[in-house]
Amino acid sequence: MQIITSPSNEKIKQVALYSKKASSRKDDGVFLAEGVKLVREIPFGLIREIYISESCLEKEKNSLPKGFDDKMAVLPDHVFEKISTMKSPQGMLAVVKNLSYGIKDITGKDPLILVLEDIQDPGNVGTIFRSAEAAGVTGIVLSENSADPLSPKVVRSTMGAIFRMPFVVSSDIPALVRNFEKEGIVCYAARLENGKPYYECDMTSKCAIIIGNEGNGLSPEVNKAASCGIYIPMNGKTESLNAAVSASILSYEAGRQRRII
Repeated sequence: MQIITSPSNEKIKQVALYSKKASSRKDDGVFLAEGVKLVREIPFGLIREIYISESCLEKEKNSLPKGFDDKMAVLPDHVFEKISTMKSPQGMLAVVKNLSYGIKDITGKDPLILVLEDIQDPGNVGTIFRSAEAAGVTGIVLSENSADPLSPKVVRSTMGAIFRMPFVVSSDIPALVRNFEKEGIVCYAARLENGKPYYECDMTSKCAIIIGNEGNGLSPEVNKAASCGIYIPMNGKTESLNAAVSASILSYEAGRQRRII
């Protein structure tokens, strides 16, 4: 266990840079995970460094996982605040090695895939990861214009699902959807036009559910590439649902069908 007391320490300055700049994290092949519960969820082999505040150490010292001491640096609370990505820091943050998956990791034997086109709100992306894991989704594809899945806000919002849900980032979602269709993966585009209610869609075999941008929905190119439309019927005057809510409902319906039918 190391003790660091100065905010001008080179390690502290580097982690503070990670918390502010995605390019710095990308260059070094790392991301940040902050929060006591979240850090405990990280597969140990992925942890590069752990930083803990003195007050957090006092609370957690008798329950820290085995091996944490070897990778841990203790900081005064005011120094920890310099590297924190949270308004109210819990006092524990880890520098984590980047996660890396290929398309084959999400298209296994019986895939149930979520495709996210330009979902830009970090909270939405994180929530989608959480509900996807719970519903039995096998992997997630994100467009390049979606929120960075390894940004501190998204990672925190996943509540640990980021470490268990394979994902890839695609530069060409329409081409990816066309390839899925060629491979027999039925692609359901979430849209109101030319679609069926979700309970009339057969999602018992390999399929992908495509969710579009919060404000604009799916692009015409993606709509054209997908073979099927799917929508969630709504009462009242509500015109649309939050992207994360829609993804959750459709994922759970697919999971329900696969368990029951």
